[in-house]
Amino acid sequence: MTPPNNSPATPNGRVLVAMSGGVDSSVAAALLHEAGCDVVGVTLHLWDAHGSAQVGRCCAPEDRDDARRTCELLGVPHYVIDEREAFRSLVVEPFLDENLAGRTPIPCVHCNQQVKLGRLALLADELGASTVATGHYARMELDTSGRAQLMRGVDHDKDQSYFLFGVPQPVLRRLVFPLGGMTKPHAREEARRLGLPNWDKPDSQELCFISDGDVGGFIASQRGAVGQAGPIEDEAGSVLGRHAGIEAFTVGQRRGLGIGGGAPRYVLRVVKERNAVVVGAAERLERTSLRASDVSWIGSAPSDPFEAQVRIRYRHEAAPALVTPSADGFHAAFAEPQRAVAPGQAAVVYRGDAVIGGGFIAADA
Repeated sequence: MTPPNNSPATPNGRVLVAMSGGVDSSVAAALLHEAGCDVVGVTLHLWDAHGSAQVGRCCAPEDRDDARRTCELLGVPHYVIDEREAFRSLVVEPFLDENLAGRTPIPCVHCNQQVKLGRLALLADELGASTVATGHYARMELDTSGRAQLMRGVDHDKDQSYFLFGVPQPVLRRLVFPLGGMTKPHAREEARRLGLPNWDKPDSQELCFISDGDVGGFIASQRGAVGQAGPIEDEAGSVLGRHAGIEAFTVGQRRGLGIGGGAPRYVLRVVKERNAVVVGAAERLERTSLRASDVSWIGSAPSDPFEAQVRIRYRHEAAPALVTPSADGFHAAFAEPQRAVAPGQAAVVYRGDAVIGGGFIAADA
C-alpha cells in the first residue's frame, strides 16, 4: 500500500470522506480505509438536470451510484445529503448574475467556500468524525501554532489549491488530502489496484452543472432569453459587428466573435454599462497589474507589501508579483505582463507551494 501523503499524518478514528462518485474521492476513501481509518462516505446532492436536454450533471444519479458502490466494496456507511437549495442560492445564482454583468465567475471557489466543505464539517460533527477528507490534489500542513497552511499538490498539473484559498481556517485545519502527494496517473493506478468499481471512469472536464460547456445555453435555460444585443467594437470605438448578449463573452476569447476577416481579434474587455464587447490584437490582452477584492488570507492578513507569485486562473502558472494589501483587498504588480486578466476570476497568492490567500479580480487595476 502507498499511504496517503498528507500532513498531519493519516488521522485516527472516524473520517468523513466527501465522495462525488469520481475516481479521486473514491481513491481517497479506499486509501484511508486501507490505512485503518473508520471511514464514512458522504455525497452531497447539489444539482439536477432540467428538461429533456441535460444541462447539468452535478451529482447525477450514476455518480451517486458510483459513490455508493465504492462504499459497499469497502464495507463503510454511505449517506446522500440534499444541498440543492444551498448550491443554487450560493453558487448557481451568483454565477448567473456575474455572467450577465460581463464578468467571468469561478463557481468552484464559492462552492468549496460556502457549500461543500463548511457543510461537510458540520456533518462530521453530527457523525462523530474529527476530520474531513476529500479527493483534492492539495496538501495541508500545520505550523508550530497549530494553524493550517494550505499547500499546492505535488502534481502541479492537477493541483487544486487554487480553488481552496477561501476555506475558513477552522474548516481548513480539519481537512485531509490523501492524494496531495500523488500524481493523477498514480491515483488512477491505485484505483485499479484497489479494485474500485469506477477506476477507469473519465475525469470531468467542464463545470459540474454545465456538462456540455454551453454557458450561454445554460443561462438561457435558467433565466430565459436574457441576452441583449450590442456592439462588438475595436478600441477606437468603431463597430465591427453585433452580439446577442455579453454573457457569451470572456476576456481572452477568440472564437465565436462572428466578425471574420483581418488579423485575429480577442475580447479585451466587456463593458456592461454600454452592453459592448471590445476586441483587439493579442498583445493588447497583456496587463501589468490587477486589483483583487473580497479577499481571504490564510492566517493573519498582511499589512505591508511583499513579493509573491500570483495565479490569475486555474491553468495559469503563478507569476512573480509585488502584492500590496489594502483595506478592501490587494493590488498585484507583475514582474512581467500577464495575458487575459479576467474580472471575476480568482487571483491566488503563493509563496512557493504555500497559499497565502486570494481574492477575485476587479474590473480595474
